[in-house]
Amino acid sequence: MQSFEELTAPYRRELHLHCYRMLGSFTDADDLLQETLLAAWRGLPAFDERSSLRTWLYKIATNRCLNAIRDSKRRPPAEPLPPFDPPEPTSRGDVTWLQPYPDALLDDQLVKRENIELAFITALQRMPPRQAAALILVDVLDFSTPETAELLDTTPTAVKGALQRARASLHSPPPPRDTETERDVARRFAEAFAADDITTIKTLLTDDAWLAMPPAPHQYYGPPAIAAFLEASAGGRDSATLELEPAGANRLPAYRCYFVTGSDRRDTGHVVLTISDDRISSITRFLNPG
Repeated sequence: MQSFEELTAPYRRELHLHCYRMLGSFTDADDLLQETLLAAWRGLPAFDERSSLRTWLYKIATNRCLNAIRDSKRRPPAEPLPPFDPPEPTSRGDVTWLQPYPDALLDDQLVKRENIELAFITALQRMPPRQAAALILVDVLDFSTPETAELLDTTPTAVKGALQRARASLHSPPPPRDTETERDVARRFAEAFAADDITTIKTLLTDDAWLAMPPAPHQYYGPPAIAAFLEASAGGRDSATLELEPAGANRLPAYRCYFVTGSDRRDTGHVVLTISDDRISSITRFLNPG
């Protein structure tokens, strides 16, 4: 058993990230990584080394993820009930299983921002799963088309077709970031958010900004709709105050949120920001299901 752990240890973190990209859920990635390692351990005696160990592990992980997506039919998690009466949402989101990925687990040398940003992960969830798998394997992990065909048990021609369709569905990559401006905007947002200063938050938003709250499907588009929701949310906390701690996620500015009442400090999830130039274009408020 020790030798198997030594063999697979160099690949576990990248396999976990691969499962996260495929599934959009940190929790599901944990489960699928364990399934992958168990399947690899059981299959190790039959591993014939026609491919590298890394390639073999990726084949197992990819197919386990595809099976999980197919078997679950992407059942959405239970919709949480807010402790206040929220305004009517602009729309209802379809990727309610999305979860953040902590920056602390990302390798700065290996993970590009555009390959882990929430917009990219969300786009992958909306693709047919085999298209998403082909895109990740070729464009993110740099497997060749023939290698990807082998991993997916298909033909290079089929992989090329899947890639073409997947790439066509993606939006433009994020613009170059100004980290100093980004930090300043995020700091100003955090201070205003904790103080329920909705007026200041509105000044920090782009005209087409949106707010989403996985696993709740509610989405609010535009500063007036976002402000209306934040005002209702602030009014539903009663005497609790809101505290934020920096906790980067998906290579984006992010904060861990706590409700504090006296000596009680309750973790309520994350808020993750996407910042364009000097304004916030999206707020994703990941609610703690606990």
